Amino acid sequence: MERKILLLGDKRLYEKSIPIEKDEIESLAPIITDMHDTLMAFRKKYKVGRAIAAPQIGVFKRLIYMHVDQPLALLNPILNFTDTKMIEVMDDCMSFPNLLVLVNRYKKCRIAYRDTNWKQCVLHADNHIAELLQHEYDHLDGILATMKAIDNKSFYVKK
Repeated sequence: MERKILLLGDKRLYEKSIPIEKDEIESLAPIITDMHDTLMAFRKKYKVGRAIAAPQIGVFKRLIYMHVDQPLALLNPILNFTDTKMIEVMDDCMSFPNLLVLVNRYKKCRIAYRDTNWKQCVLHADNHIAELLQHEYDHLDGILATMKAIDNKSFYVKK
């Protein structure tokens, strides 16, 4: 089921999400389905959208759903940076669909997470996937791209 996406200005977006417990896995299945449906509906409407964090639909759990080449749910992700090189990116967000924000992100990262079977997994990413993971991970800590703008002239309205 498609859910309403919390939009910029909604104070709930600034809340820190709490870890998922192992006994919650079964209850997450409909939430992950809703995250998928919400992402696909957004993608259809705006022609963009690769991932969504649970807080964006009002679920304050440490959960990211990504659908780039295939669907992937990341439970309780832990993000580390494997390099000090940074890249400038025009960051967009489902919570502010007509705004781009120029931010710096690490070029490479490593994210450890649990899958939906509670198996420990690790994903190494660079470039566009690394910046995507950093963006979604920030949502879990109540951080929006607008808070990471390079300066006060780093905001652009999409045409």
